[in-house]
Amino acid sequence: MAARTDTDSDTDTDAEPEEGPTTLRHRIVVAAAGLLEENGLDAMSTRAVAARAGVPPPTIFRVFGDKDGLLEAVGEYGFETYLRAKSRLPRSEDPVRDLRDAWDLHVRFGLEQPAYYTLVYGLPRPGRLSRAGREAVTELQGMITRVAAAGRLRMSVERAAAVVHAAGMGTILTLISTPPQLRDPAAADVTRDLVVAAVTTPPAGGPVPDPGRDTAGAAMALRAALTREETPALSPAERLLLLDWLNRMADTRPGAPDGG
Repeated sequence: MAARTDTDSDTDTDAEPEEGPTTLRHRIVVAAAGLLEENGLDAMSTRAVAARAGVPPPTIFRVFGDKDGLLEAVGEYGFETYLRAKSRLPRSEDPVRDLRDAWDLHVRFGLEQPAYYTLVYGLPRPGRLSRAGREAVTELQGMITRVAAAGRLRMSVERAAAVVHAAGMGTILTLISTPPQLRDPAAADVTRDLVVAAVTTPPAGGPVPDPGRDTAGAAMALRAALTREETPALSPAERLLLLDWLNRMADTRPGAPDGG
């Protein structure tokens, strides 16, 4: 099929019988991804993407709504391989080790695919995260819930996920922005060890945690159990209240006068 030019009408493109909406959407995303990989975000103008995909520029707005919709789709396209690999990470008997492995995978993806990583995490989006970013956070929360179920979490699942996510994202964006010859290859490993130690407790037989941390681990283990199983002993309202109490117990630092 001959490539379309900007003079072709949008209606004419819609009338192509051999190409449905899904195929058209994918073709545009692949074209935009190619520009991103080759020349960076600045090369992804709607006109350049349309020309590469062989469609009129208005087609992009019809399919994706606006430029942000296109960027969301390209980010998801780029993160697809990473999220698939993350979902296939083997589960060991040690959920903390699995969390460390997930960190390493995240760092490796960010450094191998800096254009996609910066697209998803590096663009300022006050108050919101891209769909690909939200899916990655959901996967992270699932892994941290396993740590909670083992009684080894120092704080609530949400706070731990926020800490790990922020530290990982900051580490990778810092490394991406550093010239390769000046990067410290051990920086990500050092940060990983510090963060994992901050959100988890030692395994059985390790150093005895202080009472506040022991309480947090027990609270999150109970929360994980409540999440896995429904119990007729609690009404829905009581369940929500108990979960709120458990989160507060886990997130309150020992000695803090009014929590937090």
